[in-house]
Amino acid sequence: MKSVMIVVTLFLLPLSVWAGTFLDTFEDGNLDGWREVVPWDREPGSWEIVDGGLHGSIHDGYPRLFTTGDDTWKDYTVEFDVRPLKKHGRPTIAIAARVQEKWWVRCSIIDAVVVLPGGGNAPQRGWVLCSAGNMNGGKSKGLFFEPHPLIKLNRWAHFKLSAEGNIFTFWINGEQVMEPTELRIFRNREGFEDFPDFQTGGIGIGLSNYTARFDNVTVTGDSIPDSGAFAVTPQGKLATTWGHLKRF
Repeated sequence: MKSVMIVVTLFLLPLSVWAGTFLDTFEDGNLDGWREVVPWDREPGSWEIVDGGLHGSIHDGYPRLFTTGDDTWKDYTVEFDVRPLKKHGRPTIAIAARVQEKWWVRCSIIDAVVVLPGGGNAPQRGWVLCSAGNMNGGKSKGLFFEPHPLIKLNRWAHFKLSAEGNIFTFWINGEQVMEPTELRIFRNREGFEDFPDFQTGGIGIGLSNYTARFDNVTVTGDSIPDSGAFAVTPQGKLATTWGHLKRF
């Protein structure tokens, strides 16, 4: 079955060549075009390139967002590989789309304590939370919240988030965790007057209470300018994708 999936992927790849593709494998040793967004007045996190990957470390529960792209990016799919290395508390790893200033749409896997109806806590497990909101708190619009196995320490996982109009879809390790879901903002409700449309914006990696390694940050869509290793011939794209698939 895995061989069949790889063959199908390689067969379909040329069909998407016309879409723009951004790729950062961090092999060039620089973080040009990336910046950190920090909530409130918290201290910046640590982001550096180590052994050809992005090494992030946050030692508190306030998520930092490491971002790239701009307000011209519209409908696209963002994905990356992540390998958590160490927990520093109850951790969170997130993938974000339509980032503008401190606004975002994000999907996170969190190690959370959930209070059950009638009192008491659910058994410790991972949860997936997808929402739109602001890093500095206030109102947020939930899209999805369900239990999900935590990703394992020192194991690579793959996150993928699609943003098409006001429809968002989320995958972990190729499994669709959140089916296509509509984001609807009701600005006539108190606290929602200033919500943006979330129609454009950059992408981001979110992290709290974790040290983790990231790689192969890829964004594809008609509005995305070609840059990075994918800004080459289709044959080059094919070779890079084959190398990516072999990791799993």
